[in-house]
Amino acid sequence: MKDTRLHIDAIRRLLRRHAKGNLEKVLTKLHPADIALIFRHLNEDERAQVFLIIPTVEQAAEVLSELDDSIIEEILPDLPMEKILLLMKELSADDEVAILRLLPEELSDKILTQLKGKESEEMEALMAYKEDSAGALMTTEVFALHEDLSVKDAISSIQTQVNQEMVFYLYVIDDHRRLVGVISLRDLITSKPGNLLSNIMTTRVHSVDTDMNQEEVAHVVSRYNILAVPVVDEAHTLLGIITVDDVIDVIREEATEDFLQMAGAGRDKEIISKNVFDNVKLRIPWLFASWIGGLLVASIISKYETTLGQVLALVAFLPIITGMAGNVGTQTSTIIVRGIATGRVTHQDSLATVFKEFRVGIILGLLYGLLLGGAGYLVGSLEIMDLGVMTPEQLGITVGSGIFSAMTIATTIGAFIPIVLEKLNQDPAIATGPFVTTAIDIAGVFVYFVIASFFIF
Repeated sequence: MKDTRLHIDAIRRLLRRHAKGNLEKVLTKLHPADIALIFRHLNEDERAQVFLIIPTVEQAAEVLSELDDSIIEEILPDLPMEKILLLMKELSADDEVAILRLLPEELSDKILTQLKGKESEEMEALMAYKEDSAGALMTTEVFALHEDLSVKDAISSIQTQVNQEMVFYLYVIDDHRRLVGVISLRDLITSKPGNLLSNIMTTRVHSVDTDMNQEEVAHVVSRYNILAVPVVDEAHTLLGIITVDDVIDVIREEATEDFLQMAGAGRDKEIISKNVFDNVKLRIPWLFASWIGGLLVASIISKYETTLGQVLALVAFLPIITGMAGNVGTQTSTIIVRGIATGRVTHQDSLATVFKEFRVGIILGLLYGLLLGGAGYLVGSLEIMDLGVMTPEQLGITVGSGIFSAMTIATTIGAFIPIVLEKLNQDPAIATGPFVTTAIDIAGVFVYFVIASFFIF
């Protein structure tokens, strides 16, 4: 981070001096990913100037593919069309499509019109897939070998390839371009030259279809520890591949969205780079649930105003009960959401999972119920607070039962809501935000006052 800070200062100093030649030299030495990181710390005007100074189209395209979405949306529309077209031609098809999706529809259509021929057709085909699907994520520049080729001919064919996407796996196809096998480069090179690929290939290939969600694609790559996964259609025709670098980006994006939703800050992964007013607009709806919940809690408290008036000590323990319930509920929902994301929590074992968390809530509730009940009894015995019509024993039982009930309810709600959301095809990460904590607060406060009323009346 120290080097990044030095580079930022150097770039700003060179911009002020209009030292374009020196700035070009600095940018030439930097990796595109480092330039993209520096762009996050520059203002809008500085970013526009620096991007135009990047020495070569190749490096500018690499930087473009590394930039945050919000910065791409800011820079690209202001570039001359000729520059945009040159950049697009340097990008892989999947990166081109990802960038086109960020641009205004009018500009996107204009670029597609200008990029005539095969390239335009390829991008239009990719853009027809859903945004977060395997089809939209794949690159179609995939190298494949026919099953009837010999090892010698296959190696010769590989040596002629320049622009095709290739990793350590070679995909094998039949006459109809159906995916029939896979061979590692190591196995190919160590096989006898006269062997046919059909005799040495592995026929069990882990593939994904074009409509699979990108998060599920990431699970496949992670589960089988592979560097790339082929994408096929219903007829098992090889359409493209998704490489591990794209999968890493997906994992990062999905994790960022989940964390934001868990915090009740929306799901826009670019939120940190947005201005103050955009930030406010994104967060208002999520906080609205907390505000509504606060009103409901306030109405419950006002309903039991008489109870509180008779035993003021009850108020002192209310924050502890709601705080502990909220914490344990958030813990549970976070565990369940992560379990769903990694495939450890499935529809088949959902009831067992909820029941398990219910039992965890009972045990934790009993432990802290005894502790808080003891504290309540001690407070009452020492006459530290006004007990009103309650005895120390009754106060201890009330606060102990209150925290036991609240924590048991919290773990149950925290486990139940994410599973229900998953079954409704909604993102379960929402459950760890204001919705669950608000529900827990309402339920916890209500049960606490019901128990207190039992002893008073």
